[in-house]
Amino acid sequence: MTASYKKTASQAQSQSTQNLVEEFNSLDTDAKLAWLYFVYEKMGDTVTPAAPSAAEPELAPMLVGDYLQLSDEEQLEIMRDIVNCKDTNYSRAYGALKENNQLFVWYVWAEAMGDVVVGMPDNYQSTEAINSLLAKIEEIDFQGQISVLRTIAGEMGYSDVQPIATQAETGKTSSL
Repeated sequence: MTASYKKTASQAQSQSTQNLVEEFNSLDTDAKLAWLYFVYEKMGDTVTPAAPSAAEPELAPMLVGDYLQLSDEEQLEIMRDIVNCKDTNYSRAYGALKENNQLFVWYVWAEAMGDVVVGMPDNYQSTEAINSLLAKIEEIDFQGQISVLRTIAGEMGYSDVQPIATQAETGKTSSL
């Protein structure tokens, strides 16, 4: 099995947004899913319009069509696989998308949560780490929020596509 290539080119440019991404990455799988849910719950009116306007939903039929037909357990397992970058069909489909389309997938899922997408358990108790991270993303400007979310979304999913080596890395110029 080929190892997943972890995207390292970060959309989160400032140190504060980079710190938010690192803090998110320190959460466990279900805490990451809960945080994404709460982001869309609390900030959906400001964050989500950016994703659909820049996305191409026809590129993700498996994730925004087929996925909605699955059981709650299957949906949750797919979300976990994507967060954990596992080599599965759904995680590969997600990993093949650009960040705006990945955000669109989370947007569609968030909009349908509790209806045709598995919702949060009624007895779920948010942790201090999740609450702290929510408070921090609410404090930054819209562009910073989108930058953090794009980075987080872009680091999920499975892809074995490797970046093209730069001239500085190879010492060779490209030829036509």
